[in-house]
Amino acid sequence: MTKVTAPRTGTRTPRAGIRTGARTEPTAGRGAALRVEDAGISFGDFRAVQGIDLDIPAGEFLCLLGPSGCGKSTLLSAMAGFLQVSEGSLTADGVPVSGPDPDLGMVFQSSEALFDWMTVQQNVTFGPRMRGRSRAEQNRVADEFLGLVGLRHCADRYPGQLSGGMRQRVQIARVLANEPGVVLMDEPFGALDAQTRQVLQQETARIWRASGCTVVFVTHDIDEAILLADRIAVMTAGPAASIKSLYEVDLPRPRDESDPAALRLRTKLREDIGEEVRKAMRDQGLDDRGLDGQELDDRLDREAKGA
Repeated sequence: MTKVTAPRTGTRTPRAGIRTGARTEPTAGRGAALRVEDAGISFGDFRAVQGIDLDIPAGEFLCLLGPSGCGKSTLLSAMAGFLQVSEGSLTADGVPVSGPDPDLGMVFQSSEALFDWMTVQQNVTFGPRMRGRSRAEQNRVADEFLGLVGLRHCADRYPGQLSGGMRQRVQIARVLANEPGVVLMDEPFGALDAQTRQVLQQETARIWRASGCTVVFVTHDIDEAILLADRIAVMTAGPAASIKSLYEVDLPRPRDESDPAALRLRTKLREDIGEEVRKAMRDQGLDDRGLDGQELDDRLDREAKGA
């Protein structure tokens, strides 16, 4: 597997386009570079992932794809600083990730991560408020990032008054309000209906381009990964999961799912994940010999829906 190594420094430096009072537009290239070297994560005697090697250049959109239970969310939690790697190293701009950091923003699958007792604007300004920003700066941040996700008109509503898709957009705005170098997204659209999911996929691509952040996006959905990613990292079945393959998505944006190159990539990804689904079944003592054709397609579709 080919690695792409980006220059690192020993300390994090201010991001291009970070706001200090005067209004500026989000600037491309303000993301942080992530580097994972021979990383493993264990819980007691259980080894969730091992031997993970990933170089994620600043500003890249990387999708982590793999079967259920392969450790995608575990790896993402380590990138966010919620978990520590048991071996190897994990750095952001050359600095070890040792705990949660505003520069490492997480968008969760569940919109319950929002504070129900706060308005949309109060949710979005929570981070800047905790860092002692002035009221005027908080209002400016809310206006900018609610505008970016198309929800300025909902500033005074509460999360319970919004649809699921709108709540997820509030989550994204709240993360971006902290001006992170990296946005980590853990199947953020998995619980949404197909139509809303498609809209938010398109919105996510637009917001990523506007913000310039590095994005690591966990998904079961092959089509979602092809639509969004610069590169797709396919993980093996767990336990002790690792990176099976790494694909460049060399397709123009916005993506066309009917593009022959996209269809060829989809076939390769289904073959890779199909191998891991069969392996997981064998490891569980299940018979995978009849799992082919439509049956495998159906199982992968259930994986994509999180079923």
